[in-house]
Amino acid sequence: MKNIRQLFFLFVAAFLAYSPLAMAKEPPIYTGVFSNKAVSGYDTVAYFTEGKPVKGDPKVTSTYKGAVWQFSSDANKAKFDANPEQYAPQYGGYCAWAVSQNDTASADPTKWRIVDGKLYLNYDADVQKKWEMDIPGLIAKANKNWPAVLNK
Repeated sequence: MKNIRQLFFLFVAAFLAYSPLAMAKEPPIYTGVFSNKAVSGYDTVAYFTEGKPVKGDPKVTSTYKGAVWQFSSDANKAKFDANPEQYAPQYGGYCAWAVSQNDTASADPTKWRIVDGKLYLNYDADVQKKWEMDIPGLIAKANKNWPAVLNK
């Protein structure tokens, strides 16, 4: 009986080690190492409605794809809840330029751009300058790399 239990736990451990979730090295939404907040706590809807980054209120939140999203108002939360794909940043909030290079990197919520109704974030001002040199081409590259880049 003891050997059967040991074999069972060995089987379960092996299965989990080779499951798709275990294989992914990066989560689908970037939250940082010691956080579960998407977009560093910024309100993703505000980029569209106010045209600027706005810090979210820790009391006004939603959970989506395993991350906590903060909003500056109940109205913005309601918009996000109704259609999160419309407001969530592309590539899970990872740096769009990094994803175009088949890599992942954190993103600075103050380095952003809305292109064709979609929110893109970049690592910093220097990376954003590279991104702005060929946004359509880099989006096409990033789209080809996403989401497989999470498994690198």
